[in-house]
Amino acid sequence: MIKSEIRNQKSEIKNPKSGILIRGGRVIDPQNHRDEVLDILIEDGRITGIEAKIDNAQAEVIDIKGQHVFPGLVDMHVHLREPGREDEETIASGSRAAAAGGFTAIACMPNTQPVIDSQGLVQFIRSRQIPECRVYPVGAITKGSLGEELAEIGDMYQSGIVGISDDGKPVTNSNLMRRALDYCRMFDIPVISHCEDKFLSADGAMNEGALATKLGLRGIPNAAEAAMAARDVMLADLTGGRVHIAHVSCAETVDIIRRAKRAGIKVTAETCPQYFILSQEAVIGYDSMMRVNPPLRSKADLMTIIDALKDGTIDCIATDHAPHSSEEKEVEFDQAPCGMLGLETSLGLCWTHLVEKNILTASQLVEKMAVNPARILKIENAIEPKAVANLTIFDPHAEWVVDPAKFRSKSRNTPFKGYKLKGRAVMTIVNGHLIKR
Repeated sequence: MIKSEIRNQKSEIKNPKSGILIRGGRVIDPQNHRDEVLDILIEDGRITGIEAKIDNAQAEVIDIKGQHVFPGLVDMHVHLREPGREDEETIASGSRAAAAGGFTAIACMPNTQPVIDSQGLVQFIRSRQIPECRVYPVGAITKGSLGEELAEIGDMYQSGIVGISDDGKPVTNSNLMRRALDYCRMFDIPVISHCEDKFLSADGAMNEGALATKLGLRGIPNAAEAAMAARDVMLADLTGGRVHIAHVSCAETVDIIRRAKRAGIKVTAETCPQYFILSQEAVIGYDSMMRVNPPLRSKADLMTIIDALKDGTIDCIATDHAPHSSEEKEVEFDQAPCGMLGLETSLGLCWTHLVEKNILTASQLVEKMAVNPARILKIENAIEPKAVANLTIFDPHAEWVVDPAKFRSKSRNTPFKGYKLKGRAVMTIVNGHLIKR
């Protein structure tokens, strides 16, 4: 590997001894009702001042006039592939990809090889972290994600998990799911549900309907997602546990979540950029980059997802960052593995397609990408005095074109290659350390 390629994979980390003064940025922090130009002083890794004007001759001054400061972005749904598939992604490469995309914290799913279902494996994940990004493990619901018996949830919690999930392998045993929700109440962590009825989705490759028939592909109905979402919401109501519905893609699921919230059930939800930017028509060229699970849905579903983001029914925007090797993806559409990259494109996609189009305000986007994920996972992420400094510095005017060849990720499977985007993270601060792109 040539030196320029090595430099491209690594973020620049600076650790000034006398502090950092972030000067002249627009601080957008909905949890503290801030949206104004302020200076932020960071000393010994913590925020020590937030004022209109701060003078500190000892600190390194970072002038960001015209740029924005957010609480550090948090992606609560990421696949890092380590251990087991380090050819696709590692904790280090995924963390660098996260930093490049403006994220200061990510939660990694347990569907590795072996599955993260024990205290030792949680400790392994935590031991592999690098300074560019905070990595929070999500433990498995069941041992080996086989859906037969609960994993060592208590032990994993003691080692630092922020939730549990059998992501990619839904828990079909309703009594087991009930026990998981009931058990997690004592730890106040969410059960993150991959809502899919595998009997309804079996062998499906895209959204069910006339287009699937025309393309000769087996379809997956909305009911495959919605039926499982309805069950898990009912179990959350029964147990009083917290359920988080992952990667919401269709109108029926939105309706279930909306009604559950009105009823006071402890349910939160996320969606991903592909479900409010791409519709099933993107599959027409049989581009395997468009194969995801749940599948890209109809334009009507897409509009419903946008409405749910606007009214707060959907709490978070996650990426479901799913690296795959080129060899795996460069096959026939229905033979390709599901999933696409997201860490390095999500913020630009969201700003371009939601804020620039006046669908969400900048403050609402920060809620979806920083405040709410941190709240759900109980991750410290505040812009306030004495708080550990975790910040995202964002240039809303930067224009750029998605080029997978420049990704920090080890994989390249994005459907957004060539997209022209506006808005880009220029640096992050993680645990008080300045990290530049």
